[in-house]
Amino acid sequence: MMFPKMRRIRQQLGKQECINILEHGSHGVLAVSGTCGYPYAVPMSYVYADGKIIFHSALSGHKVESIRRDAKASFCVVAEDEVIASDYTTAYKSVIAFGLLSFLSGDEKRKAANLLALKYNPSASTSSRDEYIDSLFDKMCIFSLSIEHLSGKEGLENLKKRNPQEASPLG
Repeated sequence: MMFPKMRRIRQQLGKQECINILEHGSHGVLAVSGTCGYPYAVPMSYVYADGKIIFHSALSGHKVESIRRDAKASFCVVAEDEVIASDYTTAYKSVIAFGLLSFLSGDEKRKAANLLALKYNPSASTSSRDEYIDSLFDKMCIFSLSIEHLSGKEGLENLKKRNPQEASPLG
């Protein structure tokens, strides 16, 4: 599948910067094909590992049912968002990943749960983390987004900071 090229190419972030944003972000918004023909976008905690984005949720609900019906999704993480009121704009950096979601089970699910727990509580002992995961393992759904396309963009204000001559709003 061919994804559209970014129109404002000067604002496009490189692949490594996109990955850095995914590695350091605390949350993002997952968008799936919801019910009644409406998109469904929901804030999600996540971890980026091995080229995939890993999520957790309850075993059922709107999100899970939507994923079962259509595995295509996008996930957006905003890394910076500074309002510049005097210019009616923001200085931002964001990433959008597109791909297919799949549910994890068994050892793969346990490894992913451990990565999520480690990200959000890195100071917990291994035994504490294992205990916590064991207590919820059968009640949690873990799924991952296999990235097919990754795109990042920064605002013109970021470009102006680095090189005032380079940034033009007509881009």
